[in-house]
Amino acid sequence: MNKQSAYERPANATGGWPLVALGLGGALAAAALMAVRPVPGTALLAVPLALAAIFCWAGLFVLQPNQAALLMFFGRYQGSDRGEGLRWANPFNTVRKMSVRAHNFNSDKLKVNDLRGNPIEIAAAIVWRVADTARASFDVEDYEKYVLTQAEAAVRHLASRYAYDNLEVDEHGGQTAEVTLRGGTDEVGAALDAELSARFAQAGIVVVDAKLTHLAYAPEIAGTMLRRQQAEAVVAARAKIVQGAVGMVEMALKGLEARGLLSLDDERKAAMVSNLLVVLCSDHDATPVINAGTLYN
Repeated sequence: MNKQSAYERPANATGGWPLVALGLGGALAAAALMAVRPVPGTALLAVPLALAAIFCWAGLFVLQPNQAALLMFFGRYQGSDRGEGLRWANPFNTVRKMSVRAHNFNSDKLKVNDLRGNPIEIAAAIVWRVADTARASFDVEDYEKYVLTQAEAAVRHLASRYAYDNLEVDEHGGQTAEVTLRGGTDEVGAALDAELSARFAQAGIVVVDAKLTHLAYAPEIAGTMLRRQQAEAVVAARAKIVQGAVGMVEMALKGLEARGLLSLDDERKAAMVSNLLVVLCSDHDATPVINAGTLYN
């Protein structure tokens, strides 16, 4: 047991109600014999019956749903009983009960550096349960503390593997295809699940679910990164406005020429394009100006 990892195996335990009935029957028989014939010869028969009743009752224990019992015989692991209700095992076994229900906790907000060295805050919600009661009991000192410590280490390592956001641009001016903590929710969640599963396997614990619950830049750079995101949004909006304005100007010039309303040379076209772009791209409403002369006066 000390040289190699312990693996859970079924315990030699049975339902307890037949033993209750057997012990009760032995106790009643012993009491009846002593009451009917209180003589030394009767005591020789009543005492074994009473001891048998005690033996039957001493091995009884109760298990709730999703609860297991580890049976130890003078320090040697005998197996784990996952039945429920009234159970019975060898009375000389030590019974250690363990919950195999799902556990849930939300990790503390950790301040770590992402892939690009930016300080960020990150936290995760993790759902786990004990799958191997023998490993959880004998391979680690305290499996609940083990889970908390390894979960923190896994979240820190995960944050260092990904960038918070995609700040790189390709040769065409667009963002590169990169999995980030903010944009790659599914990929990051799968990576966190795999990281936790690998760390929890030593303790016989499986991960039911793991998701990030908090993700933000650290306070010291949050203001700067917010201004950067706002600038990117303004640039993107301006690019969209200019693109639409150019299309509208082109459509207007083609429409005027097609209807024969105006015959413009290159200089007049440039002036009209300039005026239309100013009107369409301006942040404020245009102020009409009546020109009583020509474009040259």
